[in-house]
Amino acid sequence: MPADDDTRPLGRTGIHVLPLGIGTNKWRRADRAAVLETFLTVNDAGSCMIDTAEIYFSERVVGDCLRAGATRAVIATKFFPFPGRSSPRRLMHGLDGSLARLGLKTIDLYYVHFPLPLMDVRVFAEGLVEAVKSGKARAVGVANFGADQMRRIADHLARAGVPLAANQVNYSLLHRAAETNGVLDACRELDVALIAYFPLASGRLTQPSDSMGTKALLTCLADIARAHDASISQVALNWLLARDSHVIPIPGATKPHHARTNLDALGWRLAETEFDAIDRASAKSGT
Repeated sequence: MPADDDTRPLGRTGIHVLPLGIGTNKWRRADRAAVLETFLTVNDAGSCMIDTAEIYFSERVVGDCLRAGATRAVIATKFFPFPGRSSPRRLMHGLDGSLARLGLKTIDLYYVHFPLPLMDVRVFAEGLVEAVKSGKARAVGVANFGADQMRRIADHLARAGVPLAANQVNYSLLHRAAETNGVLDACRELDVALIAYFPLASGRLTQPSDSMGTKALLTCLADIARAHDASISQVALNWLLARDSHVIPIPGATKPHHARTNLDALGWRLAETEFDAIDRASAKSGT
């Protein structure tokens, strides 16, 4: 398990979390007893980010877990901005709904789930500023925003004295667009956390495969895993952690042993030669 002082910042918000969180999208369909055990495992680890969203319908499940006792975890959820729901008032109404389902008065991190085409990000920024100023959110972020959109909303937030905490995007060894589309660079420039969802590529980076596109990469991961008495998934998560200090992966887990396995990836680090070998194998896989 990780040490309590092994944390990464959520931008310039003053909030620090463990370098590895947990996604809860599948909690709504999972066994409730196993989910509660998973929550308790994560909660015992310390300031682990538990990520949900109103559209996932797992907020109520997370809320049930939170009502089971005091939490040390950092809770994040997201506003779903479909057309017609893109005003500060609508965002605050959505936040109130999320807080009610979670049983909280304040959320640690509140995201806008994705940008809307042709929508001025200023509208979202105004709502996020109100969320912080009202005391209903400690920090705010975005998800699936491009680099330029990040910069624009960060600028609007900064004018009100509110820092952009994070951008949550799809990022793994099999999906490295964040490195080429400017998002990772923007996170470094703005000092914003990059929260990596699908860090294990929806399970494709958890075990050996016969797929020609990923076989070389998974073979490399398996070789390094054996050298560290670790799992393939732990090696894949380690690579993301070593890639940049702004990156915080949030792999999903619906069972306590899966959560423990993921968190145990924090107990060691790849050697530079191992990192480079994985990087080369990933490039050859066409990512």
